Amino acid sequence: MEEYPTGFRFYPTEEELISFYLHNQLHGLKQDKLHRVIPVLDIFDTEPWNLPQLAGELCREDREQWFFFAPLQEREARGGRPSRSMATGYWKATGSAGYVHSSDNKVIGVKKSMVFYVGKPPTGRKTQWKLNEYRAIELSPTIPNPTSSNISIPKLRREFTLCRVYVVSGSSQAFERRPPEVVPRETTIQGGNDATSNEGGGCEDASSSSAVVANADSSHPWEMASLEGPIWDWEQLKWL
Repeated sequence: MEEYPTGFRFYPTEEELISFYLHNQLHGLKQDKLHRVIPVLDIFDTEPWNLPQLAGELCREDREQWFFFAPLQEREARGGRPSRSMATGYWKATGSAGYVHSSDNKVIGVKKSMVFYVGKPPTGRKTQWKLNEYRAIELSPTIPNPTSSNISIPKLRREFTLCRVYVVSGSSQAFERRPPEVVPRETTIQGGNDATSNEGGGCEDASSSSAVVANADSSHPWEMASLEGPIWDWEQLKWL
Protein backbone atom coordinates (compact mmCIF):
# COMPACT_ATOMS: atom_id res chain seq x y z
CA MET A 1 0.00 0.00 0.00
CA GLU A 2 1.18 3.54 -0.70
CA GLU A 3 2.85 5.44 2.08
CA TYR A 4 1.17 8.63 3.28
CA PRO A 5 2.67 11.36 5.47
CA THR A 6 1.95 11.45 9.20
CA GLY A 7 -1.41 13.05 9.88
CA PHE A 8 -2.95 12.06 6.55
CA ARG A 9 -6.75 11.91 6.78
CA PHE A 10 -9.61 11.49 4.34
CA TYR A 11 -11.08 14.94 4.81
CA PRO A 12 -13.85 15.62 2.23
CA THR A 13 -16.51 18.29 2.15
CA GLU A 14 -20.13 17.32 1.57
CA GLU A 15 -19.86 18.77 -1.94
CA GLU A 16 -16.87 16.50 -2.65
CA LEU A 17 -18.69 13.47 -1.22
CA ILE A 18 -21.64 13.96 -3.58
CA SER A 19 -20.16 15.62 -6.67
CA PHE A 20 -17.04 13.46 -6.91
CA TYR A 21 -17.27 10.25 -4.89
CA LEU A 22 -20.98 9.45 -5.16
CA HIS A 23 -21.15 10.70 -8.75
CA ASN A 24 -18.28 8.42 -9.82
CA GLN A 25 -19.83 5.45 -8.01
CA LEU A 26 -23.19 6.01 -9.71
CA HIS A 27 -21.52 6.15 -13.13
CA GLY A 28 -19.12 3.25 -12.56
CA LEU A 29 -15.98 5.40 -12.78
CA LYS A 30 -12.64 5.08 -10.92
CA GLN A 31 -13.95 2.02 -9.07
CA ASP A 32 -10.63 0.53 -7.87
CA LYS A 33 -9.30 3.76 -6.43
CA LEU A 34 -12.72 4.80 -5.14
CA HIS A 35 -13.29 1.61 -3.13
CA ARG A 36 -9.93 1.86 -1.39
CA VAL A 37 -11.44 4.87 0.35
CA ILE A 38 -15.19 4.16 0.31
CA PRO A 39 -16.19 0.47 -0.08
CA VAL A 40 -19.60 -0.84 -1.10
CA LEU A 41 -21.41 -2.34 1.89
CA ASP A 42 -25.00 -2.82 3.03
CA ILE A 43 -24.34 -1.06 6.31
CA PHE A 44 -27.91 -1.60 7.48
CA ASP A 45 -27.11 -5.30 7.88
CA THR A 46 -24.11 -4.56 10.13
CA GLU A 47 -23.96 -3.23 13.69
CA PRO A 48 -22.31 0.22 13.66
CA TRP A 49 -19.50 -0.76 16.05
CA ASN A 50 -18.38 -3.37 13.49
CA LEU A 51 -18.25 -0.88 10.61
CA PRO A 52 -14.83 0.72 11.30
CA GLN A 53 -13.00 -2.55 10.56
CA LEU A 54 -14.91 -2.81 7.25
CA ALA A 55 -13.98 0.70 6.09
CA GLY A 56 -11.79 1.37 3.05
CA GLU A 57 -8.15 0.37 3.48
CA LEU A 58 -6.98 3.99 3.34
CA CYS A 59 -9.41 5.04 6.09
CA ARG A 60 -9.51 1.97 8.31
CA GLU A 61 -7.32 3.52 10.98
CA ASP A 62 -9.49 6.62 11.27
CA ARG A 63 -10.96 7.03 14.75
CA GLU A 64 -13.57 9.67 13.95
CA GLN A 65 -15.59 8.79 10.84
CA TRP A 66 -15.99 6.09 8.20
CA PHE A 67 -17.59 6.18 4.75
CA PHE A 68 -19.52 3.57 2.76
CA PHE A 69 -21.54 3.25 -0.45
CA ALA A 70 -24.83 1.54 0.45
CA PRO A 71 -26.59 -0.16 -2.50
CA LEU A 72 -30.30 0.08 -3.09
CA GLN A 73 -32.09 -2.61 -1.10
CA GLU A 74 -34.10 -5.18 -3.03
CA ARG A 75 -37.28 -4.40 -1.11
CA GLU A 76 -36.82 -0.70 -1.86
CA ALA A 77 -36.30 -1.43 -5.57
CA ARG A 78 -39.68 -3.18 -5.54
CA GLY A 79 -41.33 -0.07 -4.15
CA GLY A 80 -41.23 -0.98 -0.46
CA ARG A 81 -39.73 0.93 2.46
CA PRO A 82 -36.02 0.46 3.16
CA SER A 83 -35.10 -1.63 6.20
CA ARG A 84 -33.02 0.13 8.83
CA SER A 85 -33.21 -2.54 11.54
CA MET A 86 -31.15 -5.57 12.52
CA ALA A 87 -31.05 -8.12 15.35
CA THR A 88 -29.43 -5.78 17.90
CA GLY A 89 -31.15 -2.49 17.07
CA TYR A 90 -32.22 0.01 14.44
CA TRP A 91 -31.35 3.33 12.81
CA LYS A 92 -33.88 6.08 13.44
CA ALA A 93 -34.08 9.35 11.49
CA THR A 94 -33.54 12.55 13.44
CA GLY A 95 -34.62 16.03 12.41
CA SER A 96 -35.61 16.96 8.87
CA ALA A 97 -33.94 16.03 5.62
CA GLY A 98 -31.98 18.77 3.92
CA TYR A 99 -30.78 19.75 0.47
CA VAL A 100 -27.02 19.95 0.01
CA HIS A 101 -25.78 22.83 -2.13
CA SER A 102 -22.58 23.18 -4.10
CA SER A 103 -20.20 26.09 -3.62
CA ASP A 104 -21.95 27.86 -6.52
CA ASN A 105 -25.33 27.44 -4.78
CA LYS A 106 -26.77 24.61 -6.88
CA VAL A 107 -28.71 21.76 -5.28
CA ILE A 108 -26.61 18.62 -5.68
CA GLY A 109 -28.13 16.20 -3.21
CA VAL A 110 -30.20 15.39 -0.15
CA LYS A 111 -28.95 14.46 3.32
CA LYS A 112 -30.75 12.56 6.05
CA SER A 113 -29.31 12.06 9.56
CA MET A 114 -29.93 9.02 11.78
CA VAL A 115 -29.09 7.74 15.25
CA PHE A 116 -28.63 4.08 16.18
CA TYR A 117 -30.81 2.62 18.94
CA VAL A 118 -30.17 -0.71 20.68
CA GLY A 119 -33.26 -2.83 21.22
CA LYS A 120 -36.69 -2.80 19.61
CA PRO A 121 -38.76 0.29 18.75
CA PRO A 122 -40.19 2.25 20.37
CA THR A 123 -38.27 1.41 23.57
CA GLY A 124 -34.76 1.19 22.15
CA ARG A 125 -31.84 2.88 23.92
CA LYS A 126 -30.16 5.72 22.06
CA THR A 127 -26.45 5.28 21.33
CA GLN A 128 -23.65 7.65 20.35
CA TRP A 129 -23.49 6.20 16.83
CA LYS A 130 -24.76 8.52 14.11
CA LEU A 131 -25.06 8.37 10.35
CA ASN A 132 -25.45 10.89 7.54
CA GLU A 133 -27.00 9.41 4.39
CA TYR A 134 -26.44 11.30 1.13
CA ARG A 135 -28.31 10.86 -2.14
CA ALA A 136 -27.28 12.62 -5.33
CA ILE A 137 -29.54 14.83 -7.41
CA GLU A 138 -28.55 14.90 -11.07
CA LEU A 139 -30.05 16.64 -14.08
CA SER A 140 -31.52 14.34 -16.70
CA PRO A 141 -30.63 14.95 -20.38
CA THR A 142 -32.10 18.16 -21.75
CA ILE A 143 -35.58 17.74 -23.22
CA PRO A 144 -36.09 19.77 -26.42
CA ASN A 145 -39.08 22.10 -26.14
CA PRO A 146 -40.14 23.95 -29.31
CA THR A 147 -42.23 26.49 -27.42
CA SER A 148 -39.68 27.48 -24.78
CA SER A 149 -36.12 26.96 -23.63
CA ASN A 150 -34.81 23.42 -23.22
CA ILE A 151 -35.72 21.75 -19.93
CA SER A 152 -33.49 19.63 -17.67
CA ILE A 153 -35.36 17.69 -14.99
CA PRO A 154 -33.61 16.99 -11.65
CA LYS A 155 -33.59 13.33 -10.65
CA LEU A 156 -32.90 11.78 -7.25
CA ARG A 157 -30.48 8.88 -7.78
CA ARG A 158 -31.37 5.85 -5.65
CA GLU A 159 -28.96 3.15 -6.87
CA PHE A 160 -26.41 4.03 -4.18
CA THR A 161 -26.28 6.28 -1.16
CA LEU A 162 -23.08 7.52 0.45
CA CYS A 163 -23.12 7.07 4.22
CA ARG A 164 -20.87 8.76 6.76
CA VAL A 165 -20.82 6.89 10.09
CA TYR A 166 -19.37 8.54 13.19
CA VAL A 167 -19.48 8.47 16.97
CA VAL A 168 -20.47 11.47 19.08
CA SER A 169 -17.47 11.92 21.36
CA GLY A 170 -18.23 15.26 23.01
CA SER A 171 -15.34 16.95 21.20
CA SER A 172 -15.12 18.58 17.78
CA GLN A 173 -14.74 15.96 15.06
CA ALA A 174 -12.91 16.27 11.76
CA PHE A 175 -16.07 16.97 9.78
CA GLU A 176 -17.05 19.85 12.07
CA ARG A 177 -13.49 21.23 12.17
CA ARG A 178 -13.47 22.09 8.47
CA PRO A 179 -13.32 25.85 7.79
CA PRO A 180 -16.90 27.14 7.38
CA GLU A 181 -16.23 28.75 4.00
CA VAL A 182 -15.43 25.40 2.32
CA VAL A 183 -18.49 23.54 3.59
CA PRO A 184 -21.47 23.68 1.17
CA ARG A 185 -24.70 25.24 2.40
CA GLU A 186 -27.52 22.94 3.42
CA THR A 187 -31.23 23.80 3.32
CA THR A 188 -33.75 21.94 5.45
CA ILE A 189 -36.66 20.28 3.63
CA GLN A 190 -40.02 20.80 5.34
CA GLY A 191 -43.13 19.62 3.58
CA GLY A 192 -41.47 19.95 0.22
CA ASN A 193 -40.57 23.63 0.66
CA ASP A 194 -37.14 25.06 1.40
CA ALA A 195 -36.78 26.27 4.94
CA THR A 196 -34.08 28.02 6.91
CA SER A 197 -30.53 27.55 5.65
CA ASN A 198 -27.89 26.16 7.96
CA GLU A 199 -24.20 26.78 7.43
CA GLY A 200 -21.64 24.08 8.12
CA GLY A 201 -21.56 20.33 7.81
CA GLY A 202 -25.16 19.97 8.87
CA CYS A 203 -24.49 17.50 11.70
CA GLU A 204 -25.82 17.96 15.18
CA ASP A 205 -23.36 19.80 17.35
CA ALA A 206 -21.49 17.23 19.42
CA SER A 207 -22.11 19.26 22.56
CA SER A 208 -25.84 18.54 22.28
CA SER A 209 -25.14 14.97 23.35
CA SER A 210 -24.42 16.20 26.86
CA ALA A 211 -28.16 16.54 27.37
CA VAL A 212 -28.56 12.77 27.06
CA VAL A 213 -27.89 10.77 30.20
CA ALA A 214 -25.72 7.67 29.80
CA ASN A 215 -27.36 4.37 30.62
CA ALA A 216 -25.34 2.83 33.45
CA ASP A 217 -26.86 -0.62 32.90
CA SER A 218 -25.99 -0.71 29.22
CA SER A 219 -24.13 -3.71 27.88
CA HIS A 220 -22.24 -1.38 25.53
CA PRO A 221 -20.38 1.81 26.55
CA TRP A 222 -21.99 3.78 23.70
CA GLU A 223 -25.61 3.09 24.66
CA MET A 224 -27.60 6.12 25.79
CA ALA A 225 -31.03 6.84 27.26
CA SER A 226 -34.03 6.53 24.93
CA LEU A 227 -35.16 9.67 23.13
CA GLU A 228 -38.56 9.63 21.47
CA GLY A 229 -39.22 11.36 18.15
CA PRO A 230 -41.12 10.88 14.89
CA ILE A 231 -39.56 8.64 12.25
CA TRP A 232 -39.04 10.45 8.92
CA ASP A 233 -38.59 8.50 5.74
CA TRP A 234 -37.89 9.19 2.07
CA GLU A 235 -41.45 8.44 0.99
CA GLN A 236 -42.52 11.71 2.65
CA LEU A 237 -40.53 13.72 0.10
CA LYS A 238 -43.11 15.17 -2.31
CA TRP A 239 -40.81 17.47 -4.25
CA LEU A 240 -39.82 14.97 -6.97
